Amino acid sequence: MSTQPSEDIDRPDKPSAPATSDGFVRGISEAIGGPLGSHAVRPEAKTGRFWSASRIIIALTCLTLAFSWVQKSPCQSGDWQQNVQYTRFCYTDVLALYYAEHLNEGAVPYKDWPVEYPVVTGYFMGALGLPVHAYGQDHPEINQGTWFYNINAIILSILAVATAAILLALRRRRPWDVAIFALSPIIFFTATVNWDFLAIGLAAIGLWLWAKKHPAWAGVFLGLGGAAKLWPLFILGPLLVLAMRSKTMRSWTAAMATAVVAWAVVNFPVFYWYHESWLKFFQLNSDRPIDWGTLWYIGRYLDGKWASGAEGDQGPFQWLSNHVPSLNLLSYALFGLACVGIGLLAWLAPRRPRVSQLAFLVVAAFLITSKVWSQQYVLWLLPLIVLARPRWGAILAWTVAEFGYFTAFYAELMGAGGKPVIPEGTFVLASSLRLITVAVLCGLVVREIWKPELDAVRQSYDDDPDGGPLNRPDAAWVAGLRRRFRLDRSPAAAPAPLDPPPNEIVVKV
Repeated sequence: MSTQPSEDIDRPDKPSAPATSDGFVRGISEAIGGPLGSHAVRPEAKTGRFWSASRIIIALTCLTLAFSWVQKSPCQSGDWQQNVQYTRFCYTDVLALYYAEHLNEGAVPYKDWPVEYPVVTGYFMGALGLPVHAYGQDHPEINQGTWFYNINAIILSILAVATAAILLALRRRRPWDVAIFALSPIIFFTATVNWDFLAIGLAAIGLWLWAKKHPAWAGVFLGLGGAAKLWPLFILGPLLVLAMRSKTMRSWTAAMATAVVAWAVVNFPVFYWYHESWLKFFQLNSDRPIDWGTLWYIGRYLDGKWASGAEGDQGPFQWLSNHVPSLNLLSYALFGLACVGIGLLAWLAPRRPRVSQLAFLVVAAFLITSKVWSQQYVLWLLPLIVLARPRWGAILAWTVAEFGYFTAFYAELMGAGGKPVIPEGTFVLASSLRLITVAVLCGLVVREIWKPELDAVRQSYDDDPDGGPLNRPDAAWVAGLRRRFRLDRSPAAAPAPLDPPPNEIVVKV
């Protein structure tokens, strides 16, 4: 049975510098003289210095968000003539849905209009939209849409900065890992496309509370995050399989119970008084056909290319496109199988995987198998991959693929009016590259779970810095399961060494 240290006890903090720990950054650093020498005085070692690594990361996050606000500024007036929202890449649901969800008319979400989002997002929209509408009634000279967008942008940016701060708190010995998040073009282009940072911020707080061994409070915030966007609830799955491996089911039960209670409490008013409006989110997701850029969209395109041309001839993806209930079942089944595989990986790995590694795999599996993969969903993966595998090279390749998809998607939207802007095959290629790079990231995370000696985070921490109550020895059944699969490579399972020949001199050093 393998054992793992329960705490990083009396271990001094040794911040990891990317130029020494990351091969990609080390190679880039050669252009400016290479990594800092081992005898150099590091800037953070100087007492009284204001610009610590953490403060630099927070400042960079604020700078990226400020540039993002400027990039979205051409769309803030709401006067979207000649596809300006696509030609300048400044489209945002926040502004579009202020009018589409009738907030500009003073409609109360769910009560007066069936908002298509989970309730915490709907509450958030109403809490900001209704006061803006009321103020606009008394001050007709203001542009209500502009005010609504800017107030949302400020609060979503605060949540983004809070997420960066939580990532720094979870990686005190590796603060520069969070620069991947702070400088990401993904934030630059998509931070305020939708309200995703509301769920991200709540989920990040939940992960931090779990790491600090407050499982009940962690469940509260994961439940609230799941009531804003569904995916934070998926994190409870990795926590379950890891709790089973480490005999900490009591902590998981507390988190699960409070998550359910928190989710139910915020949903109950809408569920009880405006039930039809509450069902809108679930009905919409059930009825939606194959959406842009998904695995199913790519398959349907290939079906069209490979079809024989005979009347009534259609491939499997086209058939699924015409039979949405079957598409739903297949999508859920594939996601379920992926989760089973991730669970087995968690139990069979030589060391207990880290929470963020499994959380990233589960959320990525959901996106890969889902029939809907909106452009802003990339934000879900960004903080998780920073925690799971903070390697610059692969993340930059994925970011480039995401940017390629982003531009191709807007070109497709411009062409939806009648005149194509790019060939359909170009958009499918961009969609495929995005999917492939996410799959490659998953493969790299799986490799580091299977070979924990390759895990950069484990080089700085004795155990999982996000594990919290999970950081304890494995349950006895784990070793038995690994032996059953002939995976136990512990010293106890290795054959005893042969005795040396009688005339051989053995020198022990």
